[in-house]
Amino acid sequence: MSYLDELFNNTGKVALVTGSGTGMGVAMAKALAKSGAKVICAARRKEKIQAVADEINADGGEAIAVSLDIGSTESVTQAFDEAEAKFGNVDILVNNAGQILFVPFPNVSDEEWDNLVNVNLTGTMRMSREFSKRLMAKDLPGAIVNVTSITGIQTLRNVPCYGAVKAGLNQLTKQIAADLFETKIRCNAIAPGYFMTEMVDWYFETEQGQAEVARLPSKRIGDVKELEGTLLLLTSGASSFINGAVIPVDYGHSILLA
Repeated sequence: MSYLDELFNNTGKVALVTGSGTGMGVAMAKALAKSGAKVICAARRKEKIQAVADEINADGGEAIAVSLDIGSTESVTQAFDEAEAKFGNVDILVNNAGQILFVPFPNVSDEEWDNLVNVNLTGTMRMSREFSKRLMAKDLPGAIVNVTSITGIQTLRNVPCYGAVKAGLNQLTKQIAADLFETKIRCNAIAPGYFMTEMVDWYFETEQGQAEVARLPSKRIGDVKELEGTLLLLTSGASSFINGAVIPVDYGHSILLA
């Protein structure tokens, strides 16, 4: 094994990835499996995550699919129970599940706001809380990686509520890290820029979406595989002294003026 392979190696670890049936979650689950981790693909749509788990297993990795609704504390507890029954303690938690809302601020309904907060912010809290409690009870190390967004760093039009919730998630990442300083659990975040996923691909086919792409420093949308390096950094021993960080992966988009 080369030095770099060893540095970013997750062999012997167990990783749970929420929202791993589509988009970024699929790429992250596969990357973790290739780095040696046993992977729990978790999401509401069992057929989607089962297909991803099957691909990982066919490629020589180890993965299972676990049904999960991060909007339910009971579902979160059951998912961790099922993961532990199969693979043992979960060492890595990737909070990737989320929803986006393309609605101008004056038109946002209470229901849309409540759902956005429950999935993107409260759901991450539920997962991180359960993950931390279980590891702390056994004095074990762990790594939490929250998938936020540059909309939580820089204001972007047409996603005001999504950006506000992601800003909250950025701060939650730092607060979790601070509250867990005395434990062996680290918490960091990846803040992606524009990436082509099933959740937003339709938008970038519109005239407005294409105009947004034209403004980007990269002049293109990111490929989900371009998130893998940062993910493996934050989940492996390579980031043993990184804690409470929010890392933009956007080719400099977030440093542009809005």
